[in-house]
Amino acid sequence: MAKTAKKAAKKPVVKKAEKPVAKKQAAAPAADRKKPVANGAPAADKQRFTLYGMLGSGPTYTVGLMLSLSRHPFSYIHVNLREGQHKQPDYVVKNRYGQVPALRDGQTYYVQSAAILQHLADELHRFDGKTDQEKNRIREWLFWQWDKLAIPVFRLRARARGLRQFGDEVRIMYDTEAKAALALLENELGRAEWVAIKRPTIADIGIYGVLRYAAEANIDLTPYPNVTAWKKRFEALPGFGAPEQILPMESRLL
Repeated sequence: MAKTAKKAAKKPVVKKAEKPVAKKQAAAPAADRKKPVANGAPAADKQRFTLYGMLGSGPTYTVGLMLSLSRHPFSYIHVNLREGQHKQPDYVVKNRYGQVPALRDGQTYYVQSAAILQHLADELHRFDGKTDQEKNRIREWLFWQWDKLAIPVFRLRARARGLRQFGDEVRIMYDTEAKAALALLENELGRAEWVAIKRPTIADIGIYGVLRYAAEANIDLTPYPNVTAWKKRFEALPGFGAPEQILPMESRLL
């Protein structure tokens, strides 16, 4: 009887087997947290954005650059401008202006690259302003960029590529306007590392998206050391890529 009682008392030793089970249960949440992350964005968002545009388009590159710097994956639909796809009814319903780029976010289409940058900054909380004052300065630079910098640079680039035709008088006018804009930017970047505030924002992305094509517009940036230094800082940001690294030649669906 005593021996039987001793044997019965030893039975509860089974508790040792419970330890590894507890370890497995604790490890599972950590593994689950890592699973959804891909390129810095939740896997559930993988099909959220579709960018419509073309590799040679500076504004298309600007939007693709924003998504790349934000580490957010996106599908891409190539729009053949030479064949007039941007003027076809099925595209005009996406972009009423018949231009590239257009960005689909869920079921809504956004157009005009500066407005798209603003939308992405608000939605992704990346490269945005944190206060009303910061947001206002960023918005000012985005408007300035298109008013004073983008027009002369892109017109001169189009002329150099044979896409626009105008005489030397107009060429000199655009060249003078581009240099005046660069002189102002040079002065600003002599006082700060980034364009609008103390960190990179969509203002920097927008301006870089223009100056990336300065050489193609026969504009030399050498006389602007502050702009050149800023350009190098920008290109060192995680997620940066050249147009051909971010935008494919053909459509790409995720």
